[in-house]
Amino acid sequence: MARVPSSVIAASGLVGGYGVARWTRKRPLGGAVLAVAGVAAAQQWRQRAGGKAAGALSAAYVAAFAGSHPLARKVGAWPSVFGVAGAVALASWAVADRKA
Repeated sequence: MARVPSSVIAASGLVGGYGVARWTRKRPLGGAVLAVAGVAAAQQWRQRAGGKAAGALSAAYVAAFAGSHPLARKVGAWPSVFGVAGAVALASWAVADRKA
């Protein structure tokens, strides 16, 4: 069975976490989606690129989540989420998925 690329998992976690939080009006539920996707992506990052790369990509994932909040004040919520999700997906692809 083919694996879903870690770049897709990470981007989906950021977009899906925001979407779930917004549409259910339950931020902890959105946070759970964000966390589950982050853990799944981190496991693939570690397997494919090693521990240091997984740590760096995990930090980028958390930074993207945190950075999307102030960015949303400037460009809007959805553009912010899509922007940071794209950045994390690109980094994940470059470090872990491109070689797989």
